[in-house]
This record gives sequence, C-alpha cells and structure tokens, in this order.
Amino acid sequence: MNIELRHLEYFRAVAEELNFGRAAERLFISQPGLSRQIKQMEEILGVQLFERTKRRVELTAAGEYLKSEADFIFNHLELTKTQLKEIAKGNVGELRIGFLGSAAHTVLPDFLVKISRHFPGIQTTLEELSNANQVEMLEKDRLDLGFVRLARVPDPLQMQVVHIDSFSVVLPLGHPLSGGGFKNVGQLKEDDFILFSHDYSSIYFDKIMSICEDQGFSPKITHKSVHALTIFKLVEAGLGVAIVPTSLKEGYDLKVNFIELLNIRQKTELFAVWKKGNRNPAVSKVLNLLK
Repeated sequence: MNIELRHLEYFRAVAEELNFGRAAERLFISQPGLSRQIKQMEEILGVQLFERTKRRVELTAAGEYLKSEADFIFNHLELTKTQLKEIAKGNVGELRIGFLGSAAHTVLPDFLVKISRHFPGIQTTLEELSNANQVEMLEKDRLDLGFVRLARVPDPLQMQVVHIDSFSVVLPLGHPLSGGGFKNVGQLKEDDFILFSHDYSSIYFDKIMSICEDQGFSPKITHKSVHALTIFKLVEAGLGVAIVPTSLKEGYDLKVNFIELLNIRQKTELFAVWKKGNRNPAVSKVLNLLK
C-alpha cells in the first residue's frame, strides 16, 4: 500500500490538534475511523508517528519531521493550484511577497513598478510581516520573496542587500533639542527611549544599543513595539525619543522631528530573501530586477 493524500490530511489534523476527538470532528469522520487511518499510515511507513496515552497525544521525532514535510506539501499544492489558474489566464503566475514596513518606503514601490513594466503577467500579493514570520513562511513555501533586516538566514534561504540606510533620532516637537542644538546621541542619555522590539530584528536592536554605547551610556527603554507608527505616536505624545532607519520618515504626517545621524559608523541594511530551488517560475524572473 502507498501513502495517499488523505493519509496526510488525517495526519496533519491530529498533529495540529494533538487530540483524536477534535481532529475527527474537524475532518467530519468518526474517531475510531481516524485512529484506523493513522495506524494504517504508521504501518505503511514503518514508524510510530504519535505517542498516545489516555491523557495526551504527542508527536514522536518522526512525527515532527513528517509534520513539517506535510506543511510543505500542502502549501506547495495550494501554490500549484493558484499558479495553474494564473497560467490559464495567460499570466506568468503569482508572486507572494512579505515585507517589513520600512521596505514599503524604500525598495518595494520601485520593485513593483519594475515587475509591472517587465513582467506584466506576474500578479503580486503583499503581506507586511515580521522577520521571523517571513523566514518561517519562506521555508514552508508560503512566501516566494521577503524583505528583512537580519544578519543571516537558515539554509536553504538566500539573501541579497537591496538597501543601505542611515539612522535618525526621532524627537517630539516639544523636546529641548528639537529646535536645534543637537550634536550627538549622548545628549539624550537621560531621556526615555522607545525602540523596535528585539523580536522585530535582533541585529537592528543591537545596532541601536551600540549607537548609544558609543556615546558612553545604555538607553533607558520604556516602550517597545514592532510597528513604526506606534513608535512615532508614542514619541509624538512626549513619552520618549526613538532611533529608527531614516527612510521611515517618509509616509507619515506626525508632529515629530527627524534628525539624521550622519557621523556614526552604524548603518542598517535591508535584504531580499528567497528560497533556493523555489519552483515558482515568477521568482527567477524577478530576481534580476533587485540588482
């Protein structure tokens, strides 16, 4: 006997629910019937996929591996269905793009214009996501291309610098240095700082810390966020100061003052990331447009 797609559907439901009863309800089949299908699957594969007790169900190491592979298979099937529909319409296909908010103010608009000009048959879908979410979705073939701020990405992902940005201090309009007299970040050592969360980008967070450390202090961080608009609103309200990529000053109409930090060693890099071996034909077509 061979593994069929229904086996993987049954397995994925149990792997996600870790409860045979809930999984059976989700699949609209009986619990004994589901148990038989999983047992049959384990017999075909020759491995145990679940550890079962009266109180709990857990994935074995083999089950964990199969879960990641099943996610990949179903994601790829969905992509194939979408691509077939686009090709049938005469289009090249769909390109799924993830991005950080700062990319929307720098490379992304120009990149989309280039795609539209050179490959009008490529349809794009865009989703603003964190670095971690983009990496996970790229690995599982749920995204084709991402724009991230990371020092490195896991294999088999590949990355390319697409934008190098300076940093700027963001001050509320009522700040004593907002009207002039700003010389360096050291003048802000007594201020509260509002920063992007470490989870947003660890390398970005570390660079902000090093900017302050180069001036002989560690910033007093009172608020963190993963959204630029939230940070700017908090600064506008007088709850602190921030340091952000300079490109983020575009696209917002707020009562804050940006001061670019021109004489520091730190810069922030935006990377395009994609999965090596991605079989979406649209990916290989657009990569040259990033250069």
